[in-house]
Amino acid sequence: MIAPDFHQLLPGFWVWQAYDSSVKADLFSSAVPTGAGIYIVDPIPLPNPQLRQLSEAAPVAGIIVTNANHLRASSAYSDHFSVPILADGQSFPDVKPARFTEAKNGTAIGGELEVIEVEGAVAGEIALYHPSNGGTLIVGDALINFEPYGFSFLPRKYCLNEKQMRSSLHQLLARPAERMLFAHGVPILSGATARLRHLSNADD
Repeated sequence: MIAPDFHQLLPGFWVWQAYDSSVKADLFSSAVPTGAGIYIVDPIPLPNPQLRQLSEAAPVAGIIVTNANHLRASSAYSDHFSVPILADGQSFPDVKPARFTEAKNGTAIGGELEVIEVEGAVAGEIALYHPSNGGTLIVGDALINFEPYGFSFLPRKYCLNEKQMRSSLHQLLARPAERMLFAHGVPILSGATARLRHLSNADD
């Protein structure tokens, strides 16, 4: 994996990406602020200078894994910062990490970052919602934004139950969001809720 492309979107909000030849896809990670500190979501490794820049902006409070496919560098970062890994229990069906904390539906991580269970996508799929600065949604695999698909639902062949997933995603429309960040795809930086509503309406 080559060195990631690392950007600060807003104070405390970071996104980085790198191409992973083993899965032939671009992987995206993010970091979001809360009153308890920064939470790193679906982390791919950062070079030390960028990791230090992120951790010096605010203390790292935890690592969040959005589904069973996104373990990535979560254990290494959990050990490095001595912080918990938060995820749905299905993301670790066999052996849970030493610092595992279950991220239950409706939980407010760090008092601000809402956990939203998305059923029917892949095992353990959750989305996250941060209400500040117009709102930010962070999704694992249920929504993607890369070519040739563009902004779209996870293709059927990867879903546990495509119909259930699409129905479950309607709950995201109740959280006003200017931005949407992805584990696979270029961030949407304005009008995210409107984009999602258009996608959902086209599916009805």
